[in-house]
Amino acid sequence: MSGRARRQIAGRTPAKGFTLVELLVSMVLGLVVVGAVVSVVMANKRTFNTTAAMSQVQESARTAFELVARDLRQAGATGCDNSGRVANVLDPGTPPATPLWWQTWNGLVGFDGTDVDPAVSIGTGPEDRISGTDSIQIQGIVGNGLSVESHDVPGAKFTINATSTDLVTGDVLMVCDFDHASIFQASSYDATNVRVTYATSSGTPGNCSSGLGYPTDCSTANIYPFAKNSQISHLSVVDWYIGNNNRAADGGRSLYRKRLDSGGVIITEEVVAGVSNMEIKYRVDGTDSFVDASSVTAANWPKVNAALIKLTIDSADQRVSTDASANSGRLQRPFTWMVTMRNRVP
Repeated sequence: MSGRARRQIAGRTPAKGFTLVELLVSMVLGLVVVGAVVSVVMANKRTFNTTAAMSQVQESARTAFELVARDLRQAGATGCDNSGRVANVLDPGTPPATPLWWQTWNGLVGFDGTDVDPAVSIGTGPEDRISGTDSIQIQGIVGNGLSVESHDVPGAKFTINATSTDLVTGDVLMVCDFDHASIFQASSYDATNVRVTYATSSGTPGNCSSGLGYPTDCSTANIYPFAKNSQISHLSVVDWYIGNNNRAADGGRSLYRKRLDSGGVIITEEVVAGVSNMEIKYRVDGTDSFVDASSVTAANWPKVNAALIKLTIDSADQRVSTDASANSGRLQRPFTWMVTMRNRVP
């Protein structure tokens, strides 16, 4: 009887296993499978991060354009159809004094990257404007306005046809009818009688005259009585620019909005982080092209009826672009939007 037969009879089977070659092959195959799984996971993670960064950039673009466009559409608004005739009795000061950046009525004026914007200095400090980026100053009114009950011309007072208002002493206001509009500062506000006074030489900058007639004449007090149902509104003045946010982790730049607030106080607001550049071109009525601010003359700013805004926006997350060496790997995209000034088109 053979040995094999004897072992089978004894109920034993020969020992079996893998050879070294088989083990090596299986390990290599396992590593290939694991590597493929890791590659898929990493690719999915990169795709997710890139998609999330793109969504964040697009959301920032939507927010920025919506807020800038909202102000632009109100450029030059007075609340009354009076062909842009605006008197301004805010005290300009005695020459060579310089009026405050917001008190001269322009309706709209833009500044190229190297132009001086009186609202904000170019520099490297927090909230300073970034050199080489455009800025824009917009003026108009806030809301629908309040109805005038009566105008006491000798007493320099307006009584408002309302039980209460949000007016306070120091507010910069605009009153208008179908002849013209006038800008003045409230020297006091009587909440009990819902009455606003605009005395001269009171407040900052204060009023140079109590005469609200058009054109402005501080020396002779051009008197004009506003009739019942004239409209009084807060004056809106904003300046949009790209500034330093002092947060390197966010790219260091943001879209800022400096504005005139209640009581004549100036507030600077960081609106959207990651906006690294702003370029604005303007269309003057009667022309076919958009031009830089430096090509618009002072006489033509009231004729600007559209703006082409280009914003460059960076993602908050780093290392998500294909070139990790540029811009700390942030995703960067330019966006362009055209805005029409609805108060300046037929």
